[in-house]
Amino acid sequence: MARIDADSLYGTLALLVLRTLAAEGPLHGLGVARRIEGLAGEALRIEEDFRALMRHRLERDGFLSSSWGTSENNRRAKFYALTAAGRLHLEGEVERWVRHARAVARVLDLAWEPVA
Repeated sequence: MARIDADSLYGTLALLVLRTLAAEGPLHGLGVARRIEGLAGEALRIEEDFRALMRHRLERDGFLSSSWGTSENNRRAKFYALTAAGRLHLEGEVERWVRHARAVARVLDLAWEPVA
């Protein structure tokens, strides 16, 4: 299972969090992580410290709002929702990510010739 490097993948994980909240609506922090991990299969495991840091940054930047509520197991939990600014940011980031992924795919599609 791959570990998420906070320095190099913060933007990618932020994109996944924003997209998850756009699709699912408000979720508590662990719910967001479980949804992402469930969709990614064994490829991603998001550590708690990183989840908290990322949620704090996204909320500070105005992309998420939060409110206290009750989780599915009747525990008090902080729920996060996408703001209008978060939705606009998400749209731009998705466009950039798709452009980047297509460029990487073009390079990976090059014919493979081992260097002698």
